[in-house]
Amino acid sequence: MHKVVMCLALFCPVAGQAEEVVIAALGDSLTQGYGLVETEGFVPQLQRWLEAEGTDVELINAGVSGDTTAGGLSRAVWTLTPEVDAMIVALGGNDLLRGIDPEVSRANLEGILRAATAAEVEVLLVGMQAPGNYGPVYKQAFDAMYPELSETYGTLFAPSFFEGLRIEEGDPASVRAFMQPDGIHPNADGVVRIVEALGPYALDLIARVEK
Repeated sequence: MHKVVMCLALFCPVAGQAEEVVIAALGDSLTQGYGLVETEGFVPQLQRWLEAEGTDVELINAGVSGDTTAGGLSRAVWTLTPEVDAMIVALGGNDLLRGIDPEVSRANLEGILRAATAAEVEVLLVGMQAPGNYGPVYKQAFDAMYPELSETYGTLFAPSFFEGLRIEEGDPASVRAFMQPDGIHPNADGVVRIVEALGPYALDLIARVEK
C-alpha cells in the first residue's frame, strides 16, 4: 500500500492524482552501472523507460559494486527509508563468483524480504542462474531459491536480470555485442535490452504500490 503523507486540504494534490512512487534498486555492480557513464547505467535507463510509459516514479540507485547478498542484507534496513514505496532486489551474482553456499545466499535474501515486509514495501525479486561448473546440486539449489522465496513472501518475480540478452538462435557470440570486455557486465546497448525486458515487471511493481 502506498504510504500517504498527511496534509491540509488546501495543499493536497487533486483527488485521483497519482503520487510519485519511489523505488530503491538494491543490487550489485549490475544495478550500480559498473563501467558505464552514469546516464547509461541500469537505474537511469530504467527511470527513463518508466517515465516514457507515463509513470511518476523516482528510482534510487542502491547498487554497490562487488556486493553479495550478505552486503545487501546489511544495507536493507537503511535503504528502506520512510519515503521508499517499493524495492527491486537484484543480488546473487557475486555470491556465484565466490562460490558461496546457496543456503547462505538464500538466508540473506530471505532477511532482505523480511525487512521489506516489515516496512510494508512491495518487492520485485530478480533471479539469477548458476553456471553448470558448480555441479547440478549447487545449480538446482541456487536457481530455485529465487522463485521459492518470491512465492513465500508474495513478491513479484523476474526470472533473470539478463532476460533481455537471450542467446539468439543458439549462438552465444550474439551476446558479446551487448557486453563489456570483461564478459560479465552489459554495455550501454546491453542495458537497453535488459531494461526493455525488466521494465514491464517494474510497471507491475508500481501498479501494486498504487492499489
